[in-house]
Amino acid sequence: MESAAVSAAPDPTLDPPLEQLRHLAGELRQLLPGVRVGEAQETTKEFDREAFWRRLNEAAVTVSREATTLTVAFSRLPLPSPQETQRFCEQVRAAIKAIIAVYYLFPKDQGITLRKLVRSATLDIVDDMAQLVEALYINPAQSNPENLIPYNSVWDACQHIPQIPKDNKAAALSVLTKSVDLVKDAHEEMEQAVEECDPYCGLLNDIEEDTSDNHVDEEDILGCPNNRDSYWSEGDQELIIPCLALARASKACLKKIRLSVAENGKKDQVAQLDDIVDISDEISPSVDDLALSIYPPVCPLTVRINSAKLVSVLKKALEITKASHVTPQPEDSWIPLLINAVDHCMNRIKELTQNEVES
Repeated sequence: MESAAVSAAPDPTLDPPLEQLRHLAGELRQLLPGVRVGEAQETTKEFDREAFWRRLNEAAVTVSREATTLTVAFSRLPLPSPQETQRFCEQVRAAIKAIIAVYYLFPKDQGITLRKLVRSATLDIVDDMAQLVEALYINPAQSNPENLIPYNSVWDACQHIPQIPKDNKAAALSVLTKSVDLVKDAHEEMEQAVEECDPYCGLLNDIEEDTSDNHVDEEDILGCPNNRDSYWSEGDQELIIPCLALARASKACLKKIRLSVAENGKKDQVAQLDDIVDISDEISPSVDDLALSIYPPVCPLTVRINSAKLVSVLKKALEITKASHVTPQPEDSWIPLLINAVDHCMNRIKELTQNEVES
């Protein structure tokens, strides 16, 4: 009887349940930097693609299951004992380390683009699990949305694993499609800004005529905006036209690059596909920089600099695409036409900003 009583006694060396969760959340967060910069595990064995995806899917299922078990255990009273909590934490820790270990098995020679997608999915799972553990120790024994949100995030991240492209060509198309959508959105926002950013232009023109004749102060007129920095001048509006054309050309470039990869891309040409994706990834941020620079008050020199950066990226993307296997007949391709269109936009922007350069 005494031995049974001793075995059932709580272990005084174990932290309280919530303190164990706090430590676990910290441990999971400490794993994130290593996953971001970690290199693939070196091996002499030939990469088994099917085995890798099977193991990754199984690891994700395990993480999802442990997330469910932990959430149920800490969403009601009584809370688990220190011994039970220790077991739950060990299972979560093991599941997370297992999926990280599987990620490290993916070699770079299968494609950097695809490896980045696997890494991103792995990071999402680890980060979301850390957030779930944090939510459970902050709000224990509560079935509330604050706990369900991170749980659903873990579940969604695990469900995403089977949806990852299975080869580098499919991964490249996925990334290029996202870039096309981002540039399309940026271009549409620029067009919308042009249509809506100066709604009082006509009113101001009428007011200027009235005030010149009747000496009326604009500030005395209800609702009259008097901050000219919020509106485009005629010179600004003229400069915006080639900027919009350049954003439109950026969208066309990405669409054509994506189409070439879809039609002519080869799965075994991983390095060339990676090069195309790497440079194409720079187009969307460059379009965003240009879009931001056309909002009033406009600095023509900034517009010129951002336009030149975008043109440089576009030309490099087109040249890399032209030199790759996705453009089998570069001399008859669409690439020279797009380069000419981009150059035309840039030349017009230079003309309209030349005074700023010379002053």
